[in-house]
Amino acid sequence: MKVAVRLRRPAMQVQRRAFSVSPRRLNNYAFIGLGQMGYQMARNLQAKLPPWNTIRVFDINTAASEKLVQDMKAQQAGGAAPEVAVSAGDAAKDADTVITCLPEPNHVKSAYEDILSTYNASPKGEALPGSKSRLFIDCSTIDPTSSREVAAAVSSALPNGRGNFVDAPMSGGVVGATAGTLTFMLGAPECLLSRIEPILLRMGKRVLHCGPQGAGLSAKLANNYLLAIENIATAEAMNLGVKWGLDPKVLASVINVSTGKCWPSEVNNPVPGVVGTAPASRDYQGGFGISLMRKDLRLAMLAAKEAGAELPLSEKAAEVYRNAEAEERCKGRDFSVVYRWLGGKE
Repeated sequence: MKVAVRLRRPAMQVQRRAFSVSPRRLNNYAFIGLGQMGYQMARNLQAKLPPWNTIRVFDINTAASEKLVQDMKAQQAGGAAPEVAVSAGDAAKDADTVITCLPEPNHVKSAYEDILSTYNASPKGEALPGSKSRLFIDCSTIDPTSSREVAAAVSSALPNGRGNFVDAPMSGGVVGATAGTLTFMLGAPECLLSRIEPILLRMGKRVLHCGPQGAGLSAKLANNYLLAIENIATAEAMNLGVKWGLDPKVLASVINVSTGKCWPSEVNNPVPGVVGTAPASRDYQGGFGISLMRKDLRLAMLAAKEAGAELPLSEKAAEVYRNAEAEERCKGRDFSVVYRWLGGKE
């Protein structure tokens, strides 16, 4: 009598069938604006992206773009494949994600005009070959109104959700950009958070969702307005105490355990020698430039006017920074140099 034998598949065959090979999703990135912050942010982003991705970089300073790509290629860790673009539109034309980091509102508007004109030139204005929408992340510090204008232009050029523009200004300075420890203040719809946050966390350590598009900039400018006022007040208080004969380190220690404690008193103290790591202790070099503080203060004043919010101290603060920057001994230095402008003892 014949016995039926049921054959079993070899274990190896079963194991092979359990693993399916699916094509990797190729993501293309564009990074536009390679100043002191953007250069380091783009470098960190590229290093932390998988090697099957591509990142195209552009800056009006061609040498900066070329140097960055050389630095990226020299990294032993690999990262996304870097390329130099010849324009903002060229960088963004095939990108899933476009990141911009530019100095002024007019620079942001100009860059997006170039980018969107590239898309409008296509027969159907398609976002991408496929269903994935383009994501535009602007890390520039500009006024919320200008940001909303660009967002509207993106929506018009890429309607029906084919393009999404969000604002993500950051804090942490060049040191934070280099170390990848920036904090981003994000203005975006909640439905995009799961896509945006992993990108930003490749360049920083914290993402604070502030609300819809434009809210990130509102939060950033409110914070920097406060910082502008605190910095002047700290410089004045320290100068006053030193004129009275107080040791500046003793005075700072009192302030920093009392109600006057703030970031300019504790971390960025304007008196040389009080905080060894502060710009004041290296002739006010590095740090947050006084010109940048003037710019952020101007933008905060503009936004406040549009919102109908009173800022009684803003005009005087703007005058202080303007006059301080006009002096050669203060120009180009950290914004805490107002202590020097006040005649503070160094």
